Amino acid sequence: MKIVTIIGARPQFVKAAVLSRYIRNNPSCGITEILVHTGQHYDQNMSDVFFQEMDIPRPNINLHVGSGNHGQTTGLMLEGIEKVIIEQKPDAVLVYGDTNSTLAGALAASKLHVPVAHVEAGLRSYMMVMPEEQNRRLTDHLSTWLFCPTQTAVNNLVKEGIVDHKSVKPSADEKRVILTGDIMYDASLYYREKSDVQIEERDFILTTIHRAENTDDPVRLASIVSAINGLTDHKFVLPIHPRTRKILEQQNLSFASHVKMIDPVGYLEMIALESACSAVLTDSGGVQKEAYFFRKPCITMRDTTEWVELVSAGWNTLVGADTEKIIRTVKNLDTPTEYPSLYGDGKCAEKICNVLK
Repeated sequence: MKIVTIIGARPQFVKAAVLSRYIRNNPSCGITEILVHTGQHYDQNMSDVFFQEMDIPRPNINLHVGSGNHGQTTGLMLEGIEKVIIEQKPDAVLVYGDTNSTLAGALAASKLHVPVAHVEAGLRSYMMVMPEEQNRRLTDHLSTWLFCPTQTAVNNLVKEGIVDHKSVKPSADEKRVILTGDIMYDASLYYREKSDVQIEERDFILTTIHRAENTDDPVRLASIVSAINGLTDHKFVLPIHPRTRKILEQQNLSFASHVKMIDPVGYLEMIALESACSAVLTDSGGVQKEAYFFRKPCITMRDTTEWVELVSAGWNTLVGADTEKIIRTVKNLDTPTEYPSLYGDGKCAEKICNVLK
C-alpha cells in the first residue's frame, strides 16, 4: 500500500513522528509512505527543529506555502497536493488533526477519488466559528477511514450519521470508524524516555497562548494578560508563539516580571517543561492532553474544549478569557487523586497500520 501523508503544522510533526517511525520499522505492514510538508509552519523553531530532534524522515516533498490568509494558503496547498497525488498515484492520503493542511489534503484526495485516512477524527468543539472546527468536520465527512482517539470522538461522529460500516472495501460512503486511542499518547510515552533535556526552573505554571479566538480579540487577550499579571505569587514560563508576540506588541500589552517569556521550543523541550511544571495554563488542544499525560492539572483559556473527558475527570478546568475566573482557578488549583485511562494503550500507530493493511 502506498500512502501520501500530509503534514504542515507543529502538532502534526509530532503525530507523524510516531506513525512514520512505525511504518519505517515494520516493513511487514506493507506500507510505503510519501511525506509531504505543506510549509504551513516554516521557520526554524516551528518546523525544521522537529525533524532534527524527533528522528522524522525529511519530507519527500515540501510545498513551501508559508503564511497568508486562510483562502490563499489553503488554495495553494490544494493545488500543490493535487499535483503530488496525480504524480504519485497513492492508494490513500493520510491527514492529521484539524489544520488548513488537513482540509487541503482531504479535499484534494477526495476530488481525485483517492480514499482519505483521518487520524484524530471525531473531535468537536461545537463552535463553527473556529477554523479548526470547520476543517475537522469537513475532513471527517470526506474520509474513508476515521481513526478516533476517544470514545467521545466516536460518539460525536454517530451524532452526525458517521458510523462504522465494517466494510472490507470501505469508501467515503461506507466508512470505517475505529477507536485507536490517541497517537499523542504514543508520542509522549516514546519521547519522554528519549529526552535528556534538563529544566532548571521549578514550581512554575507552563503557559501557552496562540489560539486565534484569544490572540485576535483585543478584549480577550487583554483580559488574559491582566489575569496572569495579577497572579504575582506564581511563576509562569511562556514559550511565546511569534504571532502572539507580534500581536502583544501591536496591542501595547506586556507581561510582568514573574512571567518568563522564552522562544518557541522543540517537542522534547516542551515535554520536559510539562514534566517539570506544577500546572499548565493554555489554549492549546494538544497541550491539554500532554498535561494529563504528565499528571499535571490544566486550566484552559477557551470557552469549550474537544477533550471533554478531561473536564469530566477534573483534570481540566475551562475558564475562557475571564480575568477573575483565571485568577480564582489558579489560586485554588488542586491535583485530582484519580487518574482514569482515557487515551488508549499507547499502540495507536500499530492499530492504524493494521487497519490500513
